[in-house]
This record gives sequence, C-alpha cells and structure tokens, in this order.
Amino acid sequence: MKTSNFSESQIIKALKENEQGRSVSEISRELGIDKSTFYYWRKKYGGMEKQELKRLKELEEENRKLKQMYADVSLDNKMLKDILSKKFLSSADKIERAKYLLEQYKLSIVRICLLVGLCRSMWYYQSKKDDTEVIDKLSELVEQYPTRGFDEYYHKIRREGLVWNRKRVLRVYRLMKLSLRRKHKKRLITRVKQPLETSQVLNECWSMDFMSDLLTDGRKVRVFNVLDDCNREAIAIEARLSYPARAVIETLENLKQEIGTPKYIRCDNGSEFISKTFVNWCEKNFIEIKYTQPGKPMQNGYIERFNRFFREDILDAFYFNDIYQLQRLADKWREDYNFNHPHKALGNKSPKEYKSRFDEEFKFFIKSE
Repeated sequence: MKTSNFSESQIIKALKENEQGRSVSEISRELGIDKSTFYYWRKKYGGMEKQELKRLKELEEENRKLKQMYADVSLDNKMLKDILSKKFLSSADKIERAKYLLEQYKLSIVRICLLVGLCRSMWYYQSKKDDTEVIDKLSELVEQYPTRGFDEYYHKIRREGLVWNRKRVLRVYRLMKLSLRRKHKKRLITRVKQPLETSQVLNECWSMDFMSDLLTDGRKVRVFNVLDDCNREAIAIEARLSYPARAVIETLENLKQEIGTPKYIRCDNGSEFISKTFVNWCEKNFIEIKYTQPGKPMQNGYIERFNRFFREDILDAFYFNDIYQLQRLADKWREDYNFNHPHKALGNKSPKEYKSRFDEEFKFFIKSE
C-alpha cells in the first residue's frame, strides 16, 4: 500500500472510533482496508492525538535535517581549513586543491568540486594547448549564465573586445563538455485505433498491463497482469521489484508451456512492450500485437477494469513487507477471482464457470464426431 492513501488525521480518527466501541470489521470495510492494516495503525499510532502526531512528525523531520546539515557542514569546514592556508583563485590552483582533498578524504568528485568552486568539466579537462584564457573566460560565463549555450557565450566574448577565433572557442567549449543536452520527446509510431472486440474463442486474445506500488521499506514493486479477453480469466499476476522485457518473456514462456500462445496480444506503448526483445518474441511465436493509442487506456478496457479490482482489493488494502507477501496475496486473490467473481458480460458467471461451457461444447462435438 502506498503511504499516501490515508492521512495521519484519518488514521487517528479511525483509531478513536475503535476506542469508542466501533468494531474493527466495520471500520476496515468502510475504509477499504484489511484488518491487519488497522492493527498496524494501532501499533504505530495508538494513544496519540492529532496535534501530538503532527508535532512528532515535525520534530523527526527537523531532527533528521539538522543531523545531516551538521555532518555536512562539519566535514566541509574541516576540509576548507585544510586547504585555505594559501589563497587560490585560478582553475589550476583549484584542481590541485581538489586532488589533495580527494586523496585525503576519499569523497566524491562532485562534492569536492562544489567545495572548491571548480566546474567538473575542468576536473576532467586535459589541456593540449595554452587555452588558459579561453578556459577561464568560459568558466566565468558558465558561472554567471549556466543555462546559456555556446552562441551567446561567444557573442559576449566578442562584445568584450576579445578576438579569439570562433573555431578555437568552440573547440575549448567542447573539450570542457559544456554543451547542453537537448531533451527530445520520444516519438512513438502512429498507432491505428484497434476496436475493443470481445473474443469468442478461448486463448485467442490476451490483454496485458503493468501496475506499481510500494513496499513498507519504500522500494517500488511492479505487478504484471495477463487477462484472457474471452472469459476474463486472470492468466497471470506476477510481482517483481523490476520487470524488464526479458522478465515479461520469461512469464509468457511459462504460460506457453501451460496453455499455449494467443493469436493476439493487446497492450499499451510501455517500454517493455515496444522493445525489440518483446516484438521479436511475438514474431517468433506468430503473435500479432495490438497496441493502444498513446493516452487512450480505454482501448484496453478489460485489463484496466481488472486492474481497478486488484488495486482496491489488494494494493490499497494491505501493507507489504516484502515481495513474497504480495505474491502470496495475489495468488490467493487470483484463484478467488477466477472461480467466484461474477461478470455481467458473462451472464453473471465467473471466468471458470464460463470456460466450462466451452469444455462441454467441445466434449459434445467430440461425441458427435
């Protein structure tokens, strides 16, 4: 469960209602949580008032910041006393002081450069020509105008009466690695709208999607869901801390051994689904990928509805200490969903009940043959 679902005041209110005689079952049902979550709240916040809890949070955060600030300032002060015995202004002097600090204190280059006021590009720069004046001038401009590019720096240099050749300044600029990285929006292939048609044959079309949540220690977890469009059966619910394309292929290979492969797969444009690894695997197994259009989750409505049920019943109702606890709850929920969850589109039958109809028709067909 993500920590932002309920505020501290809501939790305190729920605990007060329990102290006044209201049962845990009623409160848990109203809030959409499991009883274990309520007991977790009682253990953590029991006996506190709203103002006390708020003040405790503020003090903890303030104490953490002060400790971190004190540690950083103490170390910085010690290092500055060590290197400020002589005044240094040039970049060469700063580099020498930075090398000394790196050898003595074994800190990161980033922190040392910040401490001595040295641009990191200068730390890595290897001079081949005497471009000290150009380097110093560019460093000065970068410090004054950190978000500007080469053209503006060069025009400022010329306006000051410095007649350095443009190619020379550009060469030094690039050697100092001052070029700004341009952010290009990733362009997706234009997707043709695919109608959300109900499959009439089992194992013909699968819908797939990812969900995300957090463990109690703050680590992010991803859940991979696979649904059969014909009878809405949850074929797979797999939880992992990381779920790259190769892990998706591993899950699909396991399903292939159990029930075979579908004719179509419907999914969004996530990085796992547009990767060459996934596309090549689908081509190898003669599977057509039906991509939804970007920003149109309703085009994959079956799995989106399924995700809502799973989030309400599991992800929003429990705290997860580790990935194994989440997987156990997911497996138990998937079994209950497949055998007991009614669907209006299936005539209020569960996925397994609806699937049994196909099995009976198949047996009848075999007998008639």
